[in-house]
Amino acid sequence: MKSLPILAICLMLCSGLSAQTQAENSKSEFEQITATLMDYIEGTANGEPERLRKAFHPSFNLYTVTADTLMTRSGEAYIKGFKPGEKANRIGRIISIDYEKDAATAKAEIVVPNWRIFTDYFLLMKYQGAWKIVQKSYTWRPYPKPDEKK
Repeated sequence: MKSLPILAICLMLCSGLSAQTQAENSKSEFEQITATLMDYIEGTANGEPERLRKAFHPSFNLYTVTADTLMTRSGEAYIKGFKPGEKANRIGRIISIDYEKDAATAKAEIVVPNWRIFTDYFLLMKYQGAWKIVQKSYTWRPYPKPDEKK
């Protein structure tokens, strides 16, 4: 009969370790997704096309609506717009990340002072051990004029 309480204690400890391991895995997935998004944010701000290639799947596309028309742009054309070492006045931040297993969505805001504020929505997939952005959809609004700020 003494073995029953010992077994119960062992089961509780094992389930606690399992929960801790899941939390650690979740944290590391979150950190990996964050790193991929930062490759995008910092790569665009610092003129690092290779860092962008690291963040994006080779066949990714970008989508936006212009004059009520859905515009599609290839990822490679987008990356070619960034010249190595040519810094851009862009300030980015991650707003949210949501993931399950090997699929994730994320939202980021990119401020280009005195011009536009972009809102980017990403679809990411984890394959071959790495998170990659497979799609980016975005919209923008004008940067507020000094008299519009409150």
